[in-house]
Amino acid sequence: MATFRITVQKQRTDGYWPVYIRVIHHRDSVFMKTDKMVDNKGIVKSTKEVKDPFVRKSLDIIIADYIERLNKVDTSTWTVQDVVQYLKEGTSDVCFSDYARQYQAKMIQEGHARNARTYELAYQNMERYAGTNKVMFSHITSGFINGWIKSLSSTARAKEQYPVCIRQIFKQALVDFNDYDTGLIRITTNPWPKVKIPKCDTPRHRAITMEECRAFFTAPLPESDRKFPLAELGRDVAMMILCLAGINTVDLFYLEKKKFNNGIISYERRKTRDARADRAYFEIRVPNILNSVIEKYLDKTDSPFLFNFHSRLSSYDSFNANVNIGIRQICEKVLGIEHGKAYSGYTFRHTWATVAQNECGASLAEVDFGLNHAHKTRLARTYVKIDFTPAWELNEKVVEKIFFTEENSREHIEKKDNHFERFSFKQLIKGTLYFRGRIISTVEDVGFNNVEDVIKVLMKNLPDTIPTRSLVQIRIENKDKKQTKDYTRSVK
Repeated sequence: MATFRITVQKQRTDGYWPVYIRVIHHRDSVFMKTDKMVDNKGIVKSTKEVKDPFVRKSLDIIIADYIERLNKVDTSTWTVQDVVQYLKEGTSDVCFSDYARQYQAKMIQEGHARNARTYELAYQNMERYAGTNKVMFSHITSGFINGWIKSLSSTARAKEQYPVCIRQIFKQALVDFNDYDTGLIRITTNPWPKVKIPKCDTPRHRAITMEECRAFFTAPLPESDRKFPLAELGRDVAMMILCLAGINTVDLFYLEKKKFNNGIISYERRKTRDARADRAYFEIRVPNILNSVIEKYLDKTDSPFLFNFHSRLSSYDSFNANVNIGIRQICEKVLGIEHGKAYSGYTFRHTWATVAQNECGASLAEVDFGLNHAHKTRLARTYVKIDFTPAWELNEKVVEKIFFTEENSREHIEKKDNHFERFSFKQLIKGTLYFRGRIISTVEDVGFNNVEDVIKVLMKNLPDTIPTRSLVQIRIENKDKKQTKDYTRSVK
């Protein structure tokens, strides 16, 4: 157990002695400075202990509090420095807001600037909910967190993303401030066992059809008085995304000149490079259709970056926002698409993947490879020199399908085929009746006014060998409109 003495050390030039509390523990000692002072009459010169009754009375109260607090913990393994730290800070609250800002700054220093931005938005949102930018750890209770999460319920992603960020900061703070080996606990609350973080909404599929893609890129740009119209920027960057295997805008923004050689762009995907052993390295060959667009934005200065986006926009966030605004302008002002359904840069990444799989016959693994996604063989990727030509060939197929054919998207074809319009007696109709997959009867003629007329003729030809209450299948084709629809009927 530590012991305490009220003492002085050195006399000041004005003749007064600053008073200290000397903490002795395991034969080591530390002097804790107080706000008291005494003159020569207030000390025992031989021992330098304070005898002034008023000073001693005041400090004895503090020492009594120290002893009471130390009696509640096991100090047998503590050093005297641990004792002093506990007495100074053991019950003082810690500012979560200050710690969160330090945590975010460290993320930026370690190269996680994009993730750091999400963490910043998370603690700023929580501070707005709390009504202060000095949120203390003692304020962060389960009731407070659950109330904050409830305020995020109308958001699609933030209701999960923000609490996860705050929880991660909190967990690291427990490691930094609490020493469970010695019992030095500064953060005494932990709300997370009583907090259930909701899942973010499943995002809607952002891909568009090849027809919609062609309409977007052939749409006339809306009028603008800007030297660099945002609609033109949005259209051109969307073209880059679509024709470079769905490359992300952040990777376009940070592409370097030295990584563009012989028509091949190489880069590390910034979103996942720190989480993958292969640094998310990828190479993509620029298709010829993109050459003029690439040339338009090449940086002609001494900048290390390939494109001049940096000279026009201050940051990646600004670049991405302007690209999306430009894309939205074309959607709303030219194509008549309502605000909530306008495209974004991600639309064309998703479209690349959808066209590659649905229209070009690529497997999901091939699509993942082309999009530079992490794969179950990611360890092998650190050993093998990857041949990226399969991705280049798939990219060329996607570009060919969209820009150099008039083919309809499979989704569009399916929707059209499934729509069976009413027919007239002038149209040639064919009806076929099946039982257990075998054709039982057929009819092909004009003069039918509706579906039931065809079914009545087919059911009249039903043989007696088919059991009653069995189901038969009927397929009716409008030969003139090339439309088909299937029905079932129960045998009476």
